[in-house]
Amino acid sequence: MGSEASQSENATLSSRVVATWLIGGVALGLSLLGFRLACPEGAWSKKKKRPIRVYMDGCFDMMHYGHCNALRQARALGDQLVVGVVSDEEITVNKGPPVTPLSERMIMVSAVKWVDEVIPDAPYAITEDFMKKLFDEYNIDYIIHGDDPCVLPDGTDAYALAKKAGRYKQIKRTEGVSSTDIVGRMLLCVRERSTGDTHSHASLQRQFSHGHSQKSEDGTAWSGTRVSHFLPTSRRIVQFSNGKGPGPDARIVYIDGAFDLFHAGHVEILRLARSLGDFLLVGIHTDQTVSATRGAHRPIMNLHERSLSVLACRYVDEVIIGAPWEVTKDMITTFDISLVVHGTVAEYSDYQKEAENPYAVPISMGILKVLESPLDITTSTIIRRIVSNHDAYLKRNEKKVESEKRYYEGKSYISGD
Repeated sequence: MGSEASQSENATLSSRVVATWLIGGVALGLSLLGFRLACPEGAWSKKKKRPIRVYMDGCFDMMHYGHCNALRQARALGDQLVVGVVSDEEITVNKGPPVTPLSERMIMVSAVKWVDEVIPDAPYAITEDFMKKLFDEYNIDYIIHGDDPCVLPDGTDAYALAKKAGRYKQIKRTEGVSSTDIVGRMLLCVRERSTGDTHSHASLQRQFSHGHSQKSEDGTAWSGTRVSHFLPTSRRIVQFSNGKGPGPDARIVYIDGAFDLFHAGHVEILRLARSLGDFLLVGIHTDQTVSATRGAHRPIMNLHERSLSVLACRYVDEVIIGAPWEVTKDMITTFDISLVVHGTVAEYSDYQKEAENPYAVPISMGILKVLESPLDITTSTIIRRIVSNHDAYLKRNEKKVESEKRYYEGKSYISGD
């Protein structure tokens, strides 16, 4: 009897313990549910880290691979890159008339693979109001600029306020290229073609560039327009490359050309070409090929400079550096090309009249498609803009030299690599 009573008491005790645990568990569950409902959305889970947004602005006039490299460096300092493109009016006031209008500069900047967002009509100098707008409306964390000075007409630093706010970061300038140098190359090109060289034209050429003749591999003299100081490295090419090839069933589109003085017309035809497939392969002709078809004064930019400008374009997946003039059957097979395209606007459009049409093979295979070029712009268009307004650009360069002189007075400055 005693054993049975003891077992009964133990059973009763166990039941009470279980009931207590059940009641306590329900109470705890209700408490946690109430706490969860009372918390604001997202507070219960781990807070998601906000992306770091950086801002860089510029004129981006006659945009080149140096601009693209600056944007690449800026993007590496954050998660999202917002770029401000200075208005035509602001450039005219602070530097002189731009070569390329805002509409074309917007196309160029938007097409750079490292750019996430673009702000048109940005001010030349960072004012307090605009800086507040960047921080409050665009959620910008840092303002970026190169280590070369950006000087206002009064000689002051355009980024002084950003530096004072502690929200300024600096990148290295890309050596070996500048818009000023490129203008010099263009003027040398025109001088060689013109017998009547005016005093102002020669003066502008001297201020913009210090060119000299070079020789090609076969010993023949090349034009003095090749005054590039760019030294290509495999590291730089890797930095600009996508680093991945086409998929197994990708439709590969091929387009070739000189792509000299990479401009908005180039960007737009590349955009159309990319839309026709899954992978865009761009062939870039050698300097010798360009000279043979367009004259000894071309190209303005050398092969590796032109390659980097094309690689920086978001519509381009891969380039052939030094592509052959003729699109051969072997080339089509090697790169598994599905479609070859060509624009209606080009510097050289007489290929169909040649005895040996460079597109004869893709034509015979039924894979050549001629695209209507969205913009009527060529490299010659850019050169004509410079030449027709050379007096204004002479004054523009003199203004730049004077502003930098005032900036450097009392300062020591070492240029970046």
